[in-house]
Amino acid sequence: MTVDSSAARQPRRSAAGKAGTTGSKRTTRTAAKKSAEPELVQLLTPEGKRVKNAEYDAYVAGITPEELRGLYRDMVLTRRFDAEATALQRQGELGLWASLLGQEAAQIGSGRALRDDDYVFPTYREHGVAWCRGVDPTNLLGMFRGVNNGGWDPNGNNFHLYTIVIGSQTLHATGYAMGITKDGADSAVIAYFGDGASSQGDVAESFTFSAVYNAPVVFFCQNNQWAISEPTEKQSRVPLYQRAQGFGFPGVRVDGNDVLACLAVTKWALERARSGEGPTLVEAYTYRMGAHTTSDDPTKYRADEEREAWEAKDPMLRLRRYLEASNHADEGFFAELEAESEALGKRVREAVRAMPDPDHFAIFENVYADGHALVDEERAQFAAYQASFADAAEGGR
Repeated sequence: MTVDSSAARQPRRSAAGKAGTTGSKRTTRTAAKKSAEPELVQLLTPEGKRVKNAEYDAYVAGITPEELRGLYRDMVLTRRFDAEATALQRQGELGLWASLLGQEAAQIGSGRALRDDDYVFPTYREHGVAWCRGVDPTNLLGMFRGVNNGGWDPNGNNFHLYTIVIGSQTLHATGYAMGITKDGADSAVIAYFGDGASSQGDVAESFTFSAVYNAPVVFFCQNNQWAISEPTEKQSRVPLYQRAQGFGFPGVRVDGNDVLACLAVTKWALERARSGEGPTLVEAYTYRMGAHTTSDDPTKYRADEEREAWEAKDPMLRLRRYLEASNHADEGFFAELEAESEALGKRVREAVRAMPDPDHFAIFENVYADGHALVDEERAQFAAYQASFADAAEGGR
C-alpha cells in the first residue's frame, strides 16, 4: 500500500523509465507475495497420502487404526444426519437448517481433540462437534422445528446451546475461560465461529480480553470461504489466522478438510491453553459445499467450478483413501458403516416427525413481564390470520 501511494505522487517518467520501474516493482511485489503465502498445516493430502510435519506429528503419533476408523465413522454419520435434516426441512418438517456439508473434518478433528472437562461454545452449524460431545442428533432439531429453545442441558456435555447471533459466543467463551483461570482448573474452552463472524466487533473484543487476561481459550474459525454471499477476500486484507498477531497471541492455518491435521493442531492449541500460555486462533481452511442455510441459493453468487474443485478435496474421501492404502479398513467395515448410517437417518426422521407441532402463539409469551398492549394487538391479528385458514377450509367443503 505504501509503494502504490508513493508512486501515485511521483512526477511522470518517460515510457522507457516507467516500464523499467514498473517491472521492478512488479517483481518485488511478486516475490513479497510468494514469501507471504499462508502456511497450511496438512498431514493428509487430498489423495490420502500421509505427509510429515515436524511440529504437529507428535500430536497424532499414537493414533491407532481403530481410532482412525472412528474418525471416519464420525464423519460419515455426521454427514448422514446432516443430509437427513436438510431433507426434513425441504419436506416442511423443520423451519430452517444450516448444513455442515464439507466441514466434517474440521469439526470432528477438533471435537475429538477435546477432553471431557473442556467446554464448547458453538455457533449453529457445529453438528459434528455436538456428535463428538455426545449430544443426541435428534436434540439438535427441536430448535429448528420451533418446539424448544435448545434441546439439551449444556452442562451435561459441556456443550453450550447453539448461538444464532453472529460472533457473540466468542465473548461467552472468553468470560467462561477467565472464570476457569480464577477457579484454578486446568481445563480449556473452545469457541467456534465462521469467517463472516471474524468481522464482528464481539470477536475482536473477545480477542482483546482473552489476550490481556491470558484466558485458556481456543478460537476455532471455520473459514468456509463464504459469509452467506460474501467471499472472505472481501472481509479481510490478510489471512484470518494472521489477525491474532495484532492481539498478541499465535494463529495457525490448518487444512480444514484434513481430519488428522485438525486433530493435531487443536490438541496443540488446547495444551497451550491448559498450560497457561493463553489463547490461540485456529483457522480451519475448508469449504461450505452446500447453501449457507436452506433459505439460501449459492448458485446466485458462486461458480460451479469452485465447488467442483473443492469436491476433489472431500474430507471423507481422503481419509477413506488413507485407510484403504494402509490396510486399516476393509469392505466389511464400510458396508457395516453404510448400514449404520441408514439406520441413523431413519431414527432421526422418525424422531422429528414424532415431535409436536410448534405452538404458534408461543412467540407472544414472555416478551414483557406484565404484558403489553401492542403485543396483545399483534396476537389478535395473528389469531385472525390463523383462523382464516380454517374458514377457507370450511368454505371449500
